[in-house]
Amino acid sequence: MKLPRRELLKTSAGMLSYSLPMWLHMQQQAQASAFKPRPGSGKAKNCIVVYCWGGMSHHETFDPKMEAHAEIRGPFGTISTATPGYRVSEHIPLMAQQTQKLAIIRSMHHSDSAHGRGMYWNMTGHKPPRAGNIPPMREDWPSLAAMVSAFRDAPKGVPRAVRLPYPMVDNGTLQAGEYGGFLGINFDPVVVRTPAGREWGGVSRTLGSEVLNLGEEKDLPLLRRRTNLLSQLESPLNQEDTFRSFDHFRELATDMLISGKVRDAYDLDQEPAKVREAYGDHIGGQSLLLARRLIEAGVPIAQVICSAGDLNGGSGDMWDTHRDNFNRLKRDLLPVWDQGCSALLNDLEDRGMLEETLVVFLTEFGRTPKINGGAGRDHYPNVYSVALAGGGVKGGHIYGSSDTNGAYPRNNPATPGDLHATIFNALGIHHNSEIYDQLERPIPICEGEPLPLL
Repeated sequence: MKLPRRELLKTSAGMLSYSLPMWLHMQQQAQASAFKPRPGSGKAKNCIVVYCWGGMSHHETFDPKMEAHAEIRGPFGTISTATPGYRVSEHIPLMAQQTQKLAIIRSMHHSDSAHGRGMYWNMTGHKPPRAGNIPPMREDWPSLAAMVSAFRDAPKGVPRAVRLPYPMVDNGTLQAGEYGGFLGINFDPVVVRTPAGREWGGVSRTLGSEVLNLGEEKDLPLLRRRTNLLSQLESPLNQEDTFRSFDHFRELATDMLISGKVRDAYDLDQEPAKVREAYGDHIGGQSLLLARRLIEAGVPIAQVICSAGDLNGGSGDMWDTHRDNFNRLKRDLLPVWDQGCSALLNDLEDRGMLEETLVVFLTEFGRTPKINGGAGRDHYPNVYSVALAGGGVKGGHIYGSSDTNGAYPRNNPATPGDLHATIFNALGIHHNSEIYDQLERPIPICEGEPLPLL
């Protein structure tokens, strides 16, 4: 029987008679039972978030400006798409043929040009809480994956939210916006390493994050060590967060390493060679394939970082293209994204999963209209493009537009809060559903209004 959250808090004095692991288990049950969403209009059951860390250029993808001057237009041409009258960059030919499945929003905007804070805004739907670099803190807003997982159950042995294949890092610092925030450690989406594929260039550090590599036997001894340690740590003198961290990771590791569902999903060799080849022999495509397999295994939401994990000061295979923008996009970035994402949409459709799986294509901001002296584009939050697919979204829909230079929204401006409201409603979670902050106050999960994309 699940104990209501407030009743558990009122009787906290009685918890002294319980062992700490038992108390934590009861608290987790109470926390899970507190999230009861109002129904939204959509019927999607699952979600895959594809995130381009570094800031994908809208000019060279969904919103090219062929009528602009050369210093804005750039050297890329455009091609027609499956949507009559709509053209995209010539270097995403496979996704150009997927636009009948996409709702593309070309009028996204916010006001923060820093990577971490821009990511926070897009991944939480809320304005960044502080200036400067923002490593994760417990008072932060939960990520999209964490919030969705609060309203979704998963089968025994299956986590409610995963991140693939790396945490997001900027110059050696983990970034707020992709963790459980004030929901607590139990809602931090676990990082799962993708099986071997051609790696991205650049450093991809974990910096102490709990990371599971289900393909390596060394994780089994790790699991046993953590389990044995936790069984010995029942003294009330120890810090609660330490226990909760051990308990959370122990349960995840036990379930994922011992349960057959996740271990089977992790084995990409079970896929036909034709399917694996369609996604591409690179960690980007194979991470998207693993996300699809984990969704099939019962994971409600999977987040895929479709670039190297650390921005490395603007070098490596990620979207922070201050220098050599066009060569890097054409050679390293767009081919991986184009192949992997188009394969994902085709695969979901072929398996009859697209209508129940919402796919969200995100980035933190766009790139400047004017090309800089290093043949690159700089950070630009004033307008950028994102897209949705599947999950009941109207395909072939182009929402909003930017001006002639791709500098500001021209019509139907949209905010990260509006996007989150749309995502929640597509998942059948009303955008005014509530979660609880650290002071036990009920607050709406987002502050925007749904866009007419369903």
